[in-house]
Amino acid sequence: MRLLDYPAYFDLLDLPLPETRDGILAALEDDEMIASNTAGRWDITNLGAILFAKRLADFRGLRRKAIRVVVYRGDNRVETVREQEGTKGYACGFEGLIDFVKNLLPVNEVIGQALRKEVPMFPELAMRELVANALIHQDFQLTGTGPMIEIFARRMEITNPGEPLVKTERFLDSPPKSRNEALASFMRRIGVCEERGSGVDKVVFQTEYYQLPAPVFEATNEHTRCVLFAHREFREMDKQDRIRATYLHACLRYVQRDYMTNSTLRERFGIAEQNSAMASRIIKDALEAGVIRPFDESASRKYMKYVPWWA
Repeated sequence: MRLLDYPAYFDLLDLPLPETRDGILAALEDDEMIASNTAGRWDITNLGAILFAKRLADFRGLRRKAIRVVVYRGDNRVETVREQEGTKGYACGFEGLIDFVKNLLPVNEVIGQALRKEVPMFPELAMRELVANALIHQDFQLTGTGPMIEIFARRMEITNPGEPLVKTERFLDSPPKSRNEALASFMRRIGVCEERGSGVDKVVFQTEYYQLPAPVFEATNEHTRCVLFAHREFREMDKQDRIRATYLHACLRYVQRDYMTNSTLRERFGIAEQNSAMASRIIKDALEAGVIRPFDESASRKYMKYVPWWA
């Protein structure tokens, strides 16, 4: 009870705090946060520690699993402005972590209806989903490394230990698959994740809604990295940016039981209708890159529908 933030357990599950010590221990035991041992005492399980530790440093096997947040000056790692390592368990510290990161993110100043306001550079929902995924899907067998959030001037990178269980290009459509089922299940119960495989759908939708460059999902040596980019005008996106965005747009439409068209792609990029030829060129590039294909080869070009290459 000294090492675990047990009040947070009951708060997050919206349960009343038991009046007795025995009641608290019984509830934690039922959820496998603690376990009785042969000596008649209690052991804190790895699940209980990683979720509700007051200080992860108190647990030798988990101290390196605390999430690190690093802020850099500019777009490279040459100069570090700030570095902070989390201390709490993932469940009791998640909202505090999100608030901390939000306060560090750059903001854009926009003017609407003659009022000037600041908006976050990255959509909060997309950031929350990617941070939750990094915590839940990491490989705890890899020692000496933990999840990390890196904030640059125009992008944010979220990295977790462990290669992805599915190919990165299939993140959006793949059914849920987790290497840490108990952790994922509890985080779902407290509303941090949905465990339905829809997290990446939300990330892609948010980037499309705010017309940001498409996110990057990549596997490095023993790690998985997700990258969110700050807003760039259409003319500032290179060919690969546009092809990646087109592929993810086609994936998102397909999992919604719909198809990508010239019209939907124009809307995704904010291209005016009279400039439909620009969308046609992007579609041609995506077809040549092999990331999409026509749904019906016999359809007229004007009404052509497109799906991801794997559909």
